[in-house]
Amino acid sequence: MLPVKFLSQLRLYFPLLIILSLMGCSKEKSPETSGFVQDDTLCQFHLGYCDKNVADINLQLLITPFDTPSEKPLNISIISSKEIDDLKVKIEGRDMFMGVIPVNMNKAGENIYKGELIYGSCSSDYMVWRAFVSFTLKGEAKVAIFDFLADNQV
Repeated sequence: MLPVKFLSQLRLYFPLLIILSLMGCSKEKSPETSGFVQDDTLCQFHLGYCDKNVADINLQLLITPFDTPSEKPLNISIISSKEIDDLKVKIEGRDMFMGVIPVNMNKAGENIYKGELIYGSCSSDYMVWRAFVSFTLKGEAKVAIFDFLADNQV
């Protein structure tokens, strides 16, 4: 027979064991949403062009597909409110160095420029890219910076 002391201790701990085992049967928690907060400073191409003003020039940038997928061809369009010269575009990682990706831009109309690019994927679920749009206006160099999220599932 089991000692009396053991049985009395078992009676004390038995309700605790039952409660702990029932806690393991609680309703499954729903998956948590991403811990990332939407950054309103990022371009949201599904809403349209992203605008920046530099030296009284309005530049509009649009990248399609709007979700800017990694490792897929992307089309980039830039519209300028005034005539500019020497338009150049390069893409870099904002928070992580992913190299420098030059984008060959071609004039597609009056103050309209188009190009294509592909960038790599990042192991992080949150990769912000930065487009540096440089140009000259009356011989003076200017730069506009556009930040956008890769693989944007908004």
